[in-house]
Formats: sequence, C-alpha cells, structure tokens
Amino acid sequence: MLGSIPLLIIPFILYNLGLTGVIGEAGGDPWKTELFHIPMMSGGVFAMTLGDVLVVIGLILLFVEVVKSTRTSNWSVVDHLLSTFVFVAFVVEFLLVKGAAHSVFFTLMVISLVDLLSGFTVSIRAAGRDVNVS
Repeated sequence: MLGSIPLLIIPFILYNLGLTGVIGEAGGDPWKTELFHIPMMSGGVFAMTLGDVLVVIGLILLFVEVVKSTRTSNWSVVDHLLSTFVFVAFVVEFLLVKGAAHSVFFTLMVISLVDLLSGFTVSIRAAGRDVNVS
C-alpha cells in the first residue's frame, strides 16, 4: 500500500514549505539560496542553490517512480491514479498560485508529467507482454 504513494509528492510538499518560509530565506526567493559553492580547476565556480537541490531530488524520485512502474500488481493502477492527482495538483498550483510561477516549480511539474506518461507507457508495454494468445 505504501509503495503505491507517488514519491513526487515530496518535492511538491517541499516547494510549498519553501513558499511558506519554512525552507530557505525568509522573504524573497528561497530557491536562489546558495547552499555551497566549489571552485573548479577551470577557474569557474560551481554553485548549488536550494532550487537546484529540489530539482535533483525530483529527478532521483522520478527514477524510483519509473522503476516502480515496471511492477505488475493490483496496486499499480492506484499508483498511476495517484500520480495523475499529483500532476493535476502541480498544474492547478502553477496556474493559480503566484509563488508557483517559478522555473523550479515548472521543472518539477514537467518531471511529474514525465512520471505520469512513463508510468502509463511502461505499464501498458509490460501488460502487453503478459498477454498470451493460444
């Protein structure tokens, strides 16, 4: 049952915590908060912001979701349905909440769309292989 919970709800919740001021700098854009920087041998500086970390978390969870979509069980339908709800929540918040009009949120929404489409695609392809014609 817990395996059918879409993991991309985690970046969605984290982003909303940032909007409320729980994560990041109070006031302003919390996603531009620099967490660390590393001087490179080329002379450039690699800087990691809070928004970058959130996108990386989303991508890692996308990988886990794609792996989960290869399972064929009764709960996989529930997982796809809940992933659809997460994507719809992303779209509604993107359209209606001023703080969600941000490139980090848009990138997380696209990651959620890729999760939704890849989950259905992988499940349909796996189900096609399970069908035996006598």
